[in-house]
Amino acid sequence: MLRTIKRRLKSITPRIRRHTPPGAMPGTIKVRRDAHQPTIELIHYTNGNFEERPLNSADDVRPYLGAEGVTWINVEGLGDQAMLEQVGEMFGLHRLAMEDVVNVHQRAKVEEYDDHLFIVVRMLAGEEELKDEQLSIFLGQNFLITIQELPGDCLDPVRARLRKDRGRIRKVGPDYLCYAIIDAVVDAYFPIVDSRGEVLEDLDDAAPREHSHTFMRHLHSIRGELMMLRRAIRPLRDALVRLMPDPIDLFKPETQLYLRDCFDHVVQLMDLLDTYREMSSDLRDYHLSSINHRMNEIMKVLTIIATVFMPLSFITGVYGMNFNTELPGNMPELDIPYAYVVALLVMVGIATGLFAFFYRHGWLRMEDLGQGEDQHERE
Repeated sequence: MLRTIKRRLKSITPRIRRHTPPGAMPGTIKVRRDAHQPTIELIHYTNGNFEERPLNSADDVRPYLGAEGVTWINVEGLGDQAMLEQVGEMFGLHRLAMEDVVNVHQRAKVEEYDDHLFIVVRMLAGEEELKDEQLSIFLGQNFLITIQELPGDCLDPVRARLRKDRGRIRKVGPDYLCYAIIDAVVDAYFPIVDSRGEVLEDLDDAAPREHSHTFMRHLHSIRGELMMLRRAIRPLRDALVRLMPDPIDLFKPETQLYLRDCFDHVVQLMDLLDTYREMSSDLRDYHLSSINHRMNEIMKVLTIIATVFMPLSFITGVYGMNFNTELPGNMPELDIPYAYVVALLVMVGIATGLFAFFYRHGWLRMEDLGQGEDQHERE
């Protein structure tokens, strides 16, 4: 269990690693050695036609440059620097944006260039183990390019709507397709956030009975994942604000209405995350206070035992001293008949009296600790 939690904490630790050497020229594209080899998928559609096929190389995109309709190029993997540069040159993508594509630590943002927009969102996945991935989007007049860090995504509902021509997605421009992709990413956040909320509810139910270190490790893991979710969602809220009120030509006014709905979903996610973060903080404080309370109860019991045996130890210590039996006057009560029995009765009486005193004030019953303290205060 501890190794699993360590792996989860390691996976959610934010790390910024730039692959371009220090002092390199702006716009330098440098891919990672361990990056996945890319695969290219093309979707081209108009109001009445639809085409979907994989591409062998970036050169296969050239027949669709400037074609009527919308062209969606999806690249999965960042392991081919020449291919990425070729795609950027064909569509006139800014080299600073292409540099951000391969440096995958970018926060969600929107950057406007002369004839295209560059949008970055964080794509999350994983019900059990949370995984973070950068999704880079280029929006132009008649094209949309998405470049993913890893294979696999949450965009299958968008592809299904395109294939079956459901809704208005094939009747409008690439700006609506861009919205649909961002909305699919945001919708994928909800089951992830909800699953963490369910775990927190289970921890909340187990908190009164749980006193082990495993509870705190689970709670710490969930808090780390909530921080990762917040790092992904909060900048996206700011990016959507950047898209809506500004007069961006590539986003039509009717598409901005849908962006506002997407913005509402992000605000709901932020509210949920704030609630869960506060809940996790309360659980941590409650767990720590319950541990301290349990420790105080243990110390109270030990103190009571020590207090009871203190006068008994004094009596037995006094009568356990070495003395001269030929001079009985040196030690009192040694000549009294049944002195040993009397000493035992005195010790039992003292112990019984102390127990009665502690019980009357509620110190011997853990559930009545507060009641005993309140009674003591009233007296």
